[in-house]
Amino acid sequence: MTEPEIIAALLKAVAQGEVSPEQALGQLKDLSYETVGDFAKIDHHRQLRTGFPEVIWGEGKTIEQLIEIMQTMSKRSPEGSATRSPLVMATRINTTVAEQLQAEVEGLRYYPIARICALGRLKTKYKGKIGILSAGTADLPVAEEAAVTAELCGFTTLRLWDVGVSGIHRLLSHRHILQAADVLIVVAGMEGALPSVVAGLVDCPVIGVPTSIGYGASFAGVAPLLTMLNSCAAGVGVVNIDNGFGGAILAGQILRRVNQLSD
Repeated sequence: MTEPEIIAALLKAVAQGEVSPEQALGQLKDLSYETVGDFAKIDHHRQLRTGFPEVIWGEGKTIEQLIEIMQTMSKRSPEGSATRSPLVMATRINTTVAEQLQAEVEGLRYYPIARICALGRLKTKYKGKIGILSAGTADLPVAEEAAVTAELCGFTTLRLWDVGVSGIHRLLSHRHILQAADVLIVVAGMEGALPSVVAGLVDCPVIGVPTSIGYGASFAGVAPLLTMLNSCAAGVGVVNIDNGFGGAILAGQILRRVNQLSD
């Protein structure tokens, strides 16, 4: 059976009382994807399954591929739709590529520090705040990737930059920001000690994001990754090196689930 035939049969079963609307929704979550050229398959139902839409990884794709993928996703993501996401987002887009994309994709916004291009944003506004901390200014691209991702996905963010352990008084003088957050994303390179320090000061989940910033013995982010994994502070989770996007989605899933349970 083709996808339209499957959907038609499912709707008929719902109409006849053979399948409940809830059961039908469960089946639809794993159904729809769309082939784009010979290079991509767009997962239109990812938000139904996971809470967040598919996001485009920009590096390694040609301008033409990015344009076609974005336009395809945008056509299937109308603002008025209750079940489809109005957000089309691509990460790791440099300035030169962004300029070429903006010339072809109407309304495309570019966040240069975060290296993110986006159309629209998710309509849902979640309760709670995600705090994002960077150890140093050089960590800002990864930290901003986390912050912009969280904001586009409907979360309120609190930013606190350049508060690494080499000047710990800078962090301690902003403890009110730490206490206001419901989840904290802590971005650090070099030795990666900041998440452990933060986790010892707060009562909320802390997500460590190691960056590839640092001298040779930091091994392009491996040293801070291991430091965060070996944290003696409880309540620290760690994502991959330079993965600000992944840190934001993990924080978002935590708050999204809390929102569901509290409704």
